Amino acid sequence: MSQSEGQGHLHPITQTTNDIVRIFSEIGFSVATGPEVESEENNFDLLNIPKDHPARDMWDTIWLKEKGKLLRTHTSPVQVRYMKEHRPPIKIIAPGKVYRFEATDATHEVQFYQLEGLAIDEKGKITLAHLKGVLEHFLKEFFGQDIKFRMRPGFFPFVEPGIEVDIQFAPGKWVEILGAGMVHPSVLKAVGIDPEKYAGFAFGTGLDRMVMRHFGIPDVRLLYQGDLRFINQF
Repeated sequence: MSQSEGQGHLHPITQTTNDIVRIFSEIGFSVATGPEVESEENNFDLLNIPKDHPARDMWDTIWLKEKGKLLRTHTSPVQVRYMKEHRPPIKIIAPGKVYRFEATDATHEVQFYQLEGLAIDEKGKITLAHLKGVLEHFLKEFFGQDIKFRMRPGFFPFVEPGIEVDIQFAPGKWVEILGAGMVHPSVLKAVGIDPEKYAGFAFGTGLDRMVMRHFGIPDVRLLYQGDLRFINQF
């Protein structure tokens, strides 16, 4: 085996994460992390998703034996933890692994990666227009300057208004790539930030799907099988 054949290299998920971190670092975002075992409070309650909220059905949660503990269903708890510990201005991205109790197929896995972003500042300094500008910069840097995207209304309990962002991969073919919106005042209040003084935006995307689109991978399960015949292609 030659030296080049024996050398390791980065997994496509890691490569993609590093590329995205670089893009956001260039415009002032820092990286925040958090535990994969989370509390119900951080994962749901403080994000405006109480026990009786129908939106909880969107997250197929893996609960642990310890009461109130779960495997995080999204990386939003990282934002919650950061807002509890830091005062605005805040500009962070939070990449990491999340878990959902769902059947696996070509586009779904029990484990997968997300990347979320958060920016909070004094009211008037951050608006929906700033969110659009940040997302446009990110999409063009990652997919190329010719990428076409559109924003449409969408519902997420932790933002208001909420939007969904689609990108065009072929004429007439649009694919949803991320969700975003202005942070809901109830979320700011829950973490001790005055919604009368501060506002901000948040966004989130599935890293696995970004990887699949970027590298032309047809089945998400290939990313987790540890097969070097697959990994060595990247």
